[in-house]
Amino acid sequence: MQDQKIFETYESEVRSYCRSFPTVFTKAKGSILTDQNGKEYIDFFNGAGALNYGHNNEYIKEKLITYLQNDGIIHALDMMTEPKAEFLLYLEEKVLQPRGLNYKVMFPGPTGTNGVEAALKLARKVKKRSQIWALMGCFHGMTLGALALTSDAGSRGGAGVPLSNVTHIPAPYMFPELDTIHYMETLLTDDHSGVEKPAAIIIETVQAEGGVQVLPVAWMQALEKLCHKYDILLIVDDIQVGCARTGTFFSFERAGIIPDILIVSKSIGGYGMPFALTLFKPELDIWAPAEHNGTFRGNQLSMIAAKAGLEYMLENRIEAEVKRKEGLVRDYLEQNIKREGVQIRGIGLIWGLEVADGKTALRITNQCFADGMVIERAGRDNNVVKLMPALTIPDDLLIKGMDILKKAVDTCLVSD
Repeated sequence: MQDQKIFETYESEVRSYCRSFPTVFTKAKGSILTDQNGKEYIDFFNGAGALNYGHNNEYIKEKLITYLQNDGIIHALDMMTEPKAEFLLYLEEKVLQPRGLNYKVMFPGPTGTNGVEAALKLARKVKKRSQIWALMGCFHGMTLGALALTSDAGSRGGAGVPLSNVTHIPAPYMFPELDTIHYMETLLTDDHSGVEKPAAIIIETVQAEGGVQVLPVAWMQALEKLCHKYDILLIVDDIQVGCARTGTFFSFERAGIIPDILIVSKSIGGYGMPFALTLFKPELDIWAPAEHNGTFRGNQLSMIAAKAGLEYMLENRIEAEVKRKEGLVRDYLEQNIKREGVQIRGIGLIWGLEVADGKTALRITNQCFADGMVIERAGRDNNVVKLMPALTIPDDLLIKGMDILKKAVDTCLVSD
């Protein structure tokens, strides 16, 4: 038995999730986490979106074990390897080509923020402009370039230096009476706007950390037209809501748009393995060799797991399963949890319950944890309880988790 004081004594104060879930976990399978006391928790957190196929997925695990047992190369920088070749071919032939997407693939480093940094650097290099536009409510990462995009004050406060060369645009849900597309066009055309033309505009089609805000299809289509009209690159950050989370492998598919640059990470690692990709249209590939690199951009185990994850996703029709389960979640939330003081919104298998304030949301998530479920908060003042289970979660466990959530909402709102 490990004493929790070990972490309090030796680990930095920067730790966060362990404060929300104060127990020592020892085992995980599917959608169940088990702690050292043998208590089981339904996982509605899903590794912050990195475990779309559940913990220790048997199909992917077997591929990893076999590769390790055969002494496959593990570290290779960006050298040519069999796992990389097989992953690239599978991604191209089974994912990109069927969707009519023509992208070059860049391995920028093992995390999502690495992918964002590469996208920003490339956009600025191609367009020879320093400005990037991002939406209020966004989260794009914690390294300095990505953090300049990220809008929440708590994250930005840790930078210690000015976060510049980014203009934040109101998200379309913030001011219903404001036509934000027209607003951006005015910034571009008014010689007294005081705002420089950007190299790119970056969006999440669903702002997950922003409180599960689903951007409208028509707005995204209008944004793509705006970018084409004014020679601006459109970047989609699909780090958290990609890999079938919204019901299609890429979250932007529902809008029929094609980003110039696309970033995927988290669940593209297949097994929770660290992995990120920055994809871009071939004409944008003006990198000089080694102009952007990283020691761990060639994680071969991640490539093995990523290919296996794609195979599992397609063979088990995960996209269709997510769309079916979306109906289960929507119906349950609308019929059992939605009420005065609780807003419900979401898509696929990412949903948010917005309550009055962060303290209320914290009481709800704490009660869920006490009753055997791991679930986190997001949004302004962290006032949104965010549901993000594995895409593979069985129906009965999905309902059981929502039962726990309902009980917590009932208890906490009555106490208010």
